[in-house]
Amino acid sequence: MNGHDGHDGNPDDAADMGDLFGEDTFDDEEFDLGNLESELRQATAILDPVPAQLRQIAVEAYALHDLDARIAELTFDSLTDAIPVRGAQDVPRMLTFHSGGLTVDVEVSEDGLLGQLLPPQSALVEVLHGPRAGASLSADDLGRFACEAPPSGPFALRLRTGGEVVVTEWLRA
Repeated sequence: MNGHDGHDGNPDDAADMGDLFGEDTFDDEEFDLGNLESELRQATAILDPVPAQLRQIAVEAYALHDLDARIAELTFDSLTDAIPVRGAQDVPRMLTFHSGGLTVDVEVSEDGLLGQLLPPQSALVEVLHGPRAGASLSADDLGRFACEAPPSGPFALRLRTGGEVVVTEWLRA
């Protein structure tokens, strides 16, 4: 015994530890790691949210997770390159992308997307918007593809033609 509390001071004695530290001792069985993680994620989202620009950069980087993907550069955008026609309203937006020998023409309207690959070829086309792929489309043998839902916000296209992957630049719809 140590003389003042009736214990011999052996730290291996659970009863002594309970007496030394009171009822607030750590209990492995009651500790919920999943709940703690959830609470920490909520606190972080409120106290230190990810800036919108950083989130956008991350989304764009994720679109390039295919390391062998080529970038199709925007070479024509009717919003900036076309001559406006007097009296024309609700004109579809026309976009042209180039990557090597591949050209992608896309028409964006409130009715959706229409596109064509040149030279004509079949391909799998994914409409990217946000961290996940959106619509998954197929281009026919003439290179034509369509999506009934227009993209909202930033979007890009990922094309898989044979053994090649091409990703267009990101644009706002």
